Amino acid sequence: MSTTQVWLLIGLVALITALIKGAGPLVLGSRRLPPRMVGVITLLPSALLAALVVTTALADGGALRIGATAGGVAVGGLALLLRAPLVLAVVLAVGATAGLRALGVA
Repeated sequence: MSTTQVWLLIGLVALITALIKGAGPLVLGSRRLPPRMVGVITLLPSALLAALVVTTALADGGALRIGATAGGVAVGGLALLLRAPLVLAVVLAVGATAGLRALGVA
C-alpha cells in the first residue's frame, strides 16, 4: 500500500467516524434512550477495553500464546483484585513483564 493510499484510508475512516458520531443526535433528536439501552452503552467501554487488553496480551501475529506480556497482565490484574492502587498495579505489571523477559520468556 502506498503512502497516498494510507492517508486516503485514514481520511476516509475519519470521515466515516464523524458521520457515525453525528448520526446519533440527528436520528434521536431530543428523545431519551430507553434505560435498557443506556445500561448496555454504559458497559461497552469496559468490554472493549477488556477485549483490547486480552488480544494485546495474548496475540502473537496470527496465533494466541502466553508469554511475558500475559504474565504482566496477570500480575497487574491480581494486584487490582487485592485492592492495590492503580499506579502500583501498573508498576508491578511492568516489572513482572520485564522480569519474565529477562528470564528469557518471549
